[in-house]
Amino acid sequence: MPVAAREVRLRLTEIFASVQGESTRVGLPTVFVRLTGCPLRCSWCDTAYAFQGGEYRTLDAVLAEVAGHGLHHVCVTGGEPLAQKACLPLLTALCDAGYSVSLETSGALDIAAVDPRVSRIMDLKAPGSGEAAKNRLENIPLLAARDEVKIVLADEADYQWARRMLEEHDLAARCAVLLSPVAGDLDPAALAEWIVRDRLPVRFQLQLHKVLWNDARGR
Repeated sequence: MPVAAREVRLRLTEIFASVQGESTRVGLPTVFVRLTGCPLRCSWCDTAYAFQGGEYRTLDAVLAEVAGHGLHHVCVTGGEPLAQKACLPLLTALCDAGYSVSLETSGALDIAAVDPRVSRIMDLKAPGSGEAAKNRLENIPLLAARDEVKIVLADEADYQWARRMLEEHDLAARCAVLLSPVAGDLDPAALAEWIVRDRLPVRFQLQLHKVLWNDARGR
């Protein structure tokens, strides 16, 4: 790794091992690298503790801690990891080290420079999030088969919005699309029934980590 890359520093909230709770990788033992900071304030956010604080770590230190967990899958998440420029060399370094790497991103920031070996798990923010205006729709044409779109829904109005996005942007032809209910706001059974009723080409998703551990941090 070039010296300049080794000098990269990242603002880090936590690194931990768990099972992946979302995406098509759900259930896989995974190391999570949670970076600090996010420019969005979604109404249903469950990781507000990552907005501030954290500690600065060198790229080498992060890689060493990830390696210590002995797992093949790594998920870089936040906050919004792409809010830190150092996220990009981190993703490349993880790929170079042979990990299967995914990135959880809000969809509000440009994904073009992300290493093409990374699976980009990109949110589209429905109106119920309060941040739909931040969706960077220019990202959609950049999505490839290895990527995924996640839409979290607070109510039926959000679901109808998601249907329109699927149709207008032909999302399911680009990559996997996953719809999730906001815990405590939208009945999961209702969302599942709407998806089947409308024959949507999407995957219904519950957050597995919440089923197992509720909102416990670092799980």
